[in-house]
Amino acid sequence: MLRHEPKQSSFHSILYDKIPENHTLKQISLVVDFSFINKLLKDSYCENFGRPAKEPEMMCKLLLLQHLYNLSDEKVILEANLNLAYLYFLGVNPETNLPDKSLLSKFRTQRLGETTLDEMILEVVRQCVEKGIIEGKSVSIDATHIEANTKKLTPERLMKHLGKKIINTYEAETGESLEGVPFAPKYEEIEDHKEAKVVMKTYLETIIEQVEGKASPEEIKTNEVIQKSREILEDPKFINQKGIRSLIDEDARVGRKSKTKDFYGYKTEFVMTTDERIITSVRTADGAYMDGSYAKEMLADTKQSGMTLEEVYGDKAYFRKPILDDIKLLEAKAYIPVSAVVYRLDEREYTYNKDSDEWQCSQGNTTVAKKRFKSKRKEGSDREGYKYYFELNQCKACPLHDECAKKSARRILTVGLNTVDFYEISQYQKTDEFKEKYKKRASIEGKNAELKRFHGLSRARGYGLLSVSIQSKLAALAVNIKRIAAIVSSFSTYIIRNSLIFKLKIGTFIFC
Repeated sequence: MLRHEPKQSSFHSILYDKIPENHTLKQISLVVDFSFINKLLKDSYCENFGRPAKEPEMMCKLLLLQHLYNLSDEKVILEANLNLAYLYFLGVNPETNLPDKSLLSKFRTQRLGETTLDEMILEVVRQCVEKGIIEGKSVSIDATHIEANTKKLTPERLMKHLGKKIINTYEAETGESLEGVPFAPKYEEIEDHKEAKVVMKTYLETIIEQVEGKASPEEIKTNEVIQKSREILEDPKFINQKGIRSLIDEDARVGRKSKTKDFYGYKTEFVMTTDERIITSVRTADGAYMDGSYAKEMLADTKQSGMTLEEVYGDKAYFRKPILDDIKLLEAKAYIPVSAVVYRLDEREYTYNKDSDEWQCSQGNTTVAKKRFKSKRKEGSDREGYKYYFELNQCKACPLHDECAKKSARRILTVGLNTVDFYEISQYQKTDEFKEKYKKRASIEGKNAELKRFHGLSRARGYGLLSVSIQSKLAALAVNIKRIAAIVSSFSTYIIRNSLIFKLKIGTFIFC
C-alpha cells in the first residue's frame, strides 16, 4: 500500500540551515521537482491493502545518491543516515529512520523498470527545457562499453560447467546418484583448441543423452537445464566464441573496442546536449551491439522532451543511410564524418557533378551513360547500385587505357545507390565550417569518462541486460542532476521561486 507521508518539517529541520546554499543537493532540490515519481509508480502499488510502503520518490532519490557518489546499497543507507545534505535531498526530517538496504534492492528490482526510468529522464529534461536550463539545439550520440560482472569462459569450460550442472540438478531433484556417466575430459591438456572443443561437445552430448533417458517429465528443473544446454550447443555462435560465455551472466557478449582489442559485457548508448552536457536518452544492449541501432527512438525521446533539434553529432559508426535519413526527417542537420566502410570511392580519382549527374576521372574523361544494376552476392543478399560508362574513344586515347581495359572493354565506374549523396556530404566535411562545428562533439567523450570513472559505469554491478540497463539509466540521471546544479551555480546571481528560475548573468536579467 502506498502511504502518503506529511511533508511538514519538524523542529530538527532547522539543522538544514547549516547546508551551504551552493551545495549540489540543495540546488537540485530547488530546481527539479521529483514529485512526479510518486504518480509514475502509483500503479505498481496496491491502493488500499498491504503493508505501508516507503515513498517511491524517496526510494528513487536514494538510488540517485547511490549512483551520484558511487556507493553500495549498504553504504548509501549508512551515509544518508549521517549526512544532512543527503537527508535534505531525500525530503525527510533529520530524525527520520531510513529503510533497510534490502528494501532498496527490492525497490530497484521489483518496482523500477526500463520504461519507468526512461520517463524519469524525459521528465527531468523536460523541466530543464521549460525552465531555460537547456537552451541549446544540438545533441551528440555515442556508445560506451561496460565490462560484465563476471569473467568470460572458453566454450570448453562452459560445456564442462553445463555437464556438471545437469548432473547436479538431476541428483538434487531425484535424490539419486547418477552412475555410469563419463568423467569430464581434461581439455586443458589438449593443445589443439579446435580438437578440445570437439571433445567437450561430445562429452556434453553424452551427458545430455544419458540423463535425458533417465529423467521423467516430473523432473522439471532437470529437463529445463537439458533444454537450455541443447539450445546453447545448437547456436553456431557458441562454438565460434561469439555467443554465450557465462552461466552467471547469460546476456553479456564479446564486443570490439578496436580492431585489436575486445571486451566482454555490454554497450550503453546515450544522447547528450552538446552545450549543457545533459543526457536526454539512454539505451543498453549486449557487447555485440552495432552503434546507432537505437538512434531513431533515442532522438525521438529527445524531441519529446520539448527540445528543438537542429544539429546531431556522432562519430563514423553513425554514418549510415538510415540514420542520416532519420536525422533529416527530424529537420536536423547531421554532423557525422564519412565512413570508408559505406563510402567506397577514391576521391583522388573521381569527382562528381550533381547538376549533370556525371563523374569525371583524374584524366578529365566524363561519363556519358548510366545504368542501374542489381546482382546476387555469395552470401545471398542483393547488391544494388549504378554503373556509369565513360565514352569509349575517350578511354582509348587515355594514357591509362591499358590499365583500365584489363577488366572491361569500356571503363566503367560502379557505385552504390547512396554514393552520390555521400559524395556531397564528403565535400562539405572538407570545409572549415564543418571542422569548426564538429569540435562540439568532443564534449560527449568527457561524459563517457565521467560516467565510468566517478559513477561506476566501467563495470556492471549486477547480472543480465535488465540490471545493466537500470544501472546505466540511474547513472545518467545522477550525472544529469550534478550537471544541472553546476549550470545553475554558474549564474552570477540566481533566484528560484515557485519552480521558476530568474537568472542574472553578465548584467542581463532573464526570466525563464
